[in-house]
Amino acid sequence: MADRRRLERFLRSKLQEAGEEYEQLRESTDEQLSEAREAYQVAKHARSLPSDEEGRAKIVCRRYAERRGAKLDEQYRPACYEEGHPDCEGCVEDVRSGRIETW
Repeated sequence: MADRRRLERFLRSKLQEAGEEYEQLRESTDEQLSEAREAYQVAKHARSLPSDEEGRAKIVCRRYAERRGAKLDEQYRPACYEEGHPDCEGCVEDVRSGRIETW
């Protein structure tokens, strides 16, 4: 009888561990899927920007309020981007969300 109880406790503990590991894996997978979907949307918005003959995105610069053709880097920032400048940061957010003014 004692052996049976020990076996039941052992099996319960192993099943509980397996359940906890499954939950952690599921949460991690959900997070990764969410990040991948977000990255896909950002890339989709950036690819949909009108471009000139040289492949530069046709954007209206928020900082200088002028039309520009700008190459986008791998993080979808225009070549004229200056880190920390509020207009440049806003421009990048607009590019990523698909709200950037174009021409």
